[in-house]
Amino acid sequence: MKASKKEFLAEAEDLLFDCQQYILEIQDTFQTGLNPDTINALFRSIHTLKGLSGLFGNKNITDLSHALESLLDDIRLDKIQVTEDVVNFLFQNLDILKSSIDAVKEDKEIDLQKQIQNIKIFRESFKEAQTGPIIKGLIDDSILSVLSEYEETRLKVNIKNGNGIYMIKTILNLATFDKDLEDLTKKIKSHGELISTLPIPTNVPDGSIGFNLLFASKKKRELLSNEINYDIDMLIEPKESGSSTISKKQEQSIKSKTTTVRVDIDKLDIILNTIGEITLAKDAVKRIGAELSASYGHANLVRDVYKISQTLERKIYELQDEVLSIRMVPIGQIFSRLAQVIRRYSREINKEIELSLYGEDTELDKSLAEEIVDPLMHIVRNAIDHGIEKTEERAKKGKPLVGHITLKAHQRGNYIVIEIIDDGKGIDVAKVREKAIERGFISPEEKIEEKEIFEMIFKPGFSTKDDVSEISGRGVGLDIVKEKLGTLGGFIDVNSKKDQGTTFTLTLPITLAIIKSLIVKVGSEKFAIPLTAISETIVVEKKDIQTIEWKDVYYIRGEMLPIISISKLFDIKSKENDMSFAVVVGYGKRKLGLLVDEIMEQQEIVIKSMGEYFAGISGFAGAAEIGRHEVILVLDVESIFEKSLQKIESTSHV
Repeated sequence: MKASKKEFLAEAEDLLFDCQQYILEIQDTFQTGLNPDTINALFRSIHTLKGLSGLFGNKNITDLSHALESLLDDIRLDKIQVTEDVVNFLFQNLDILKSSIDAVKEDKEIDLQKQIQNIKIFRESFKEAQTGPIIKGLIDDSILSVLSEYEETRLKVNIKNGNGIYMIKTILNLATFDKDLEDLTKKIKSHGELISTLPIPTNVPDGSIGFNLLFASKKKRELLSNEINYDIDMLIEPKESGSSTISKKQEQSIKSKTTTVRVDIDKLDIILNTIGEITLAKDAVKRIGAELSASYGHANLVRDVYKISQTLERKIYELQDEVLSIRMVPIGQIFSRLAQVIRRYSREINKEIELSLYGEDTELDKSLAEEIVDPLMHIVRNAIDHGIEKTEERAKKGKPLVGHITLKAHQRGNYIVIEIIDDGKGIDVAKVREKAIERGFISPEEKIEEKEIFEMIFKPGFSTKDDVSEISGRGVGLDIVKEKLGTLGGFIDVNSKKDQGTTFTLTLPITLAIIKSLIVKVGSEKFAIPLTAISETIVVEKKDIQTIEWKDVYYIRGEMLPIISISKLFDIKSKENDMSFAVVVGYGKRKLGLLVDEIMEQQEIVIKSMGEYFAGISGFAGAAEIGRHEVILVLDVESIFEKSLQKIESTSHV
């Protein structure tokens, strides 16, 4: 991809994210009092996108952005009143812009002329809308004549809302006027809306500059004079019933200043790969030091090599931590996208749903964050469509009429845990079992635990929904979610109670760049197991392994631990020992013991893809290089979990 295209895509995606945040804020506030700064910020972002796309020669995106800019200008000028339909229309066009920019990645172009025409028709449908009160005669003509169309619109809106209209005349020292004017402006904005700042052209002393500040507020003049500490002229008295309010949220700046710079994730990947190579070199230095020590004892040269290897190791860790921290982003960015989905789809299917967010500051790797957006989207859509009941159904059950979805995130060691919780009808165990029998996943006489029944919903093509909606019910989604998480080194768990709700728990490594792993040996083969997936290691005697329903188990601390032999799983010749090691992977009730011959050492590795040639081979997450440029395979814990659930022959001969 050319650098210019990358630059365009990165800038455009940032602008679209800002637009999404502004539209969400508009959706939340349009019924109680829109903040004009939010509309202006959205207008500026679309305007910037228009200029950016024009600069890079994307005419269709430029034309659509221009059409949206005109629509937003009508909203700014109060020619169009913001309603639910207007908000939805903005979201629809934002989605089209996203699709158009995604198409640029693949060197494609989407014809947007039909949508541009739709925007024109949408604008024309508001031609008869109210334009506000007649203000000629209420405000002096000398003031009205110098107001811009937008300032005049804001004046009308405030008069219509019953706010008082005031004027402050101020004469400021020319040397410090910029700071003094900024301070006065902040005071005014804390009590109302600054409509216009008008220079005073005459009768200003030398070395000074004068301004008339026109503003609106619901407060009385006496109170404003005391709080702002200025003489204030009242042009229009506020009405007692004035409903316009300036919230704390509106007082704050729409977009905070930032000292950050954008870094191409591909460049960070290159740096991390280089760190991986340096790590191998560091390990070689340590190995050489150990061999020198064995041959020459504690000679000066040996001590020097040891000191150098220690310094090198410490600095590599520091560099690695800094690079990884640059790659980290707060999961709140993803939660914001999900919030949009929940609000839009719940309205489409006429369900009232509240959303709660926790742990938005929890950080994870940027590349990982992008990969989990689609899986989370699938789960949220399922919660809206399958989980949350219609209002009438909730009323019959005595539940709150408004459904609730909670998104939580927190860090657990080197993992990030994400929970999607709904208070809907839960998973119908009987119906899932019935569908599983119908699809041939289990036999009618087979007895399986509730946990295994829940796992059925992750089977390809599985759905309990009888009718198909645009949101879900097509028998796709959750199997893709499980598969995707497996490729990322994570896993998914589900818990549900009838008429109480369902919780999906996603557990993912914080980063996939450089991971700590346990090197194990099976026969003559070595494998790496990510430490993030390991809960403990134990010694297992062959005689203590039992077979229950075709599955090997080992009792540890009074609990049954499923066991699977890596040698049998991958058909590796292994020694017949009375004793083996079990690497216990997973957490809580979802645990599995991986039987290996030998536990060797812990080591940091950089996982590399095995390429398309090996695509479709399950059980491996990739390959890594260790020691003297030795390539070993990294076990995919999630896919091994899948294999352990299948009926297999006894694996107790380890």
